[in-house]
Amino acid sequence: MFKRLLGVSLLFGMAATAPPVLAASCGDREVMTEKLASGYSERLTAGGLQKGRTEATVIEVWASDETGTFTVLVSHANGISCVVATGSSFFHIAEKTPDPGTPS
Repeated sequence: MFKRLLGVSLLFGMAATAPPVLAASCGDREVMTEKLASGYSERLTAGGLQKGRTEATVIEVWASDETGTFTVLVSHANGISCVVATGSSFFHIAEKTPDPGTPS
């Protein structure tokens, strides 16, 4: 009985700590983008509008060619942005364009 009670207590205790951890990855967009630019040398490299059931959000990819880091933000209309992914070894894929002198 004691083991079950301890197990359930630990489970609910860990579940109770999850929301603040998730909330720590959200904040004012201006503050977050300034931190990405100054702290990680990242700049906005791609983005798009994502339509949700209740609101539209902007998905932004911030990356640095200098450091190789990247961050994916979801920005809401109320000015709050949330980090949904971060990583390293970021790369670009550039499409080859035909030479201007080559007939198509």
